[in-house]
Amino acid sequence: MEHAEELLEALCENARYSAADLARLTGLSEATVEETIDELEAAGVVQGYTAVVDWDAVGSERVRAHVELNVTLDRETSYRDVAERLAGFREVQGLRLVSGDYDFALEVEGENMREVSRFVSDKVAPIPEITQTVTHYIMETYKQAGHRFDDGSDDDRLSVTP
Repeated sequence: MEHAEELLEALCENARYSAADLARLTGLSEATVEETIDELEAAGVVQGYTAVVDWDAVGSERVRAHVELNVTLDRETSYRDVAERLAGFREVQGLRLVSGDYDFALEVEGENMREVSRFVSDKVAPIPEITQTVTHYIMETYKQAGHRFDDGSDDDRLSVTP
């Protein structure tokens, strides 16, 4: 996987690049590009490909929230054990062990605020190791996965004339 890093950077820029596009960008042959990507996928380096969607632009009422979780572990339970349990829920879109004031950063998605709140209170909070949850609802997304969500206007400031 000699050219892996260069290909990974290009795929992160745009996962829809064709093998021909990637070959042109990297100076590699299409066969080398395809072979390297196959190796990266087989090794689990590339876990999947997803679209970055501005759900507000399509009128979706989906609600996303970031949930801070604090946990207390016992001798038989590890962070990985708690993470595996949380990751199994369909509502969980992202889960990270983090440093700082809390232990896990959980990204949750639901049809509405009530669904997200019920998920946190009925499914997450009762997990014995979880000692505290703090839910932050996402009000507006300006940038996600490196993509800016612009409203098309360059300047929202009001004009002032002397």
